[in-house]
Amino acid sequence: MKGIIFDIKHFAIHDGPGIRTTIFFKGCPMKCLWCHNPESQRNEPEEIIKERHLDGKEFCVSEILGRWATTREIIEEVEKDNIFYDESGGGVTFSGGEPLMQPLFLEELLDKCREKSLHTAMDTCGHVKTSALEQIMNKIDLFLYDLKIMNNEEHKKYTGVSNKLVIENLRMLVENEKDVIIRFPVIPGITAIPENMDAIKSFLVSLSFKGKIDLLPYHHIARNKYRRINREYKLNGTIEPPMEQLKQLKKEFETIGLTVSIGG
Repeated sequence: MKGIIFDIKHFAIHDGPGIRTTIFFKGCPMKCLWCHNPESQRNEPEEIIKERHLDGKEFCVSEILGRWATTREIIEEVEKDNIFYDESGGGVTFSGGEPLMQPLFLEELLDKCREKSLHTAMDTCGHVKTSALEQIMNKIDLFLYDLKIMNNEEHKKYTGVSNKLVIENLRMLVENEKDVIIRFPVIPGITAIPENMDAIKSFLVSLSFKGKIDLLPYHHIARNKYRRINREYKLNGTIEPPMEQLKQLKKEFETIGLTVSIGG
């Protein structure tokens, strides 16, 4: 079976425990204004323009982002890192984009990983069909679950979609006692505001969630990516959160019994 990916990252250390190989699926149902992988959003190959400098001259070259790959090709790539998984307790992480936009491709990869006793993690935005999530949830060892904005209208404004499925699917995973790490993007003036913080804490308390949450600070690194794929970057005026703010948010989540890390 084939699926479309845009990158494979070896020796990843922020996508789950240990040293990991991260497979980036192409295609995402959300269009978050702060997305740091805008090239992941469309579920088809696309052209990107890169600037090159040679002998004092500047010129542009084009590159196609996204390629079709078979599950066999990906597993062969993954197995190159077996020694690092064994030594570090690592494994494979499926990220994106949104892996569950290609559910059959994902499931076949998960089955092959299980055959080889590889630890698996999936980074998901949560805006996926509950039936698709139920189909694979017992084949994944760890869910890295994005939780952004609790107000539905604000969620639509900044991501392009409702948060209804995000909330329902997280509740389903927690009720089924799956291993979940919440990932919260810290965007000053958007997600990191008192109303949203209070709503997220109340929601997690209502779930009796006592696990881990990663605070992911907003950064400007992706701005050049938007320019290279000819898309508007809409958060130019947004500042990166200062460490003092991150430490305060860490304390707030710790008050409800969560284990908190800054940066994942």
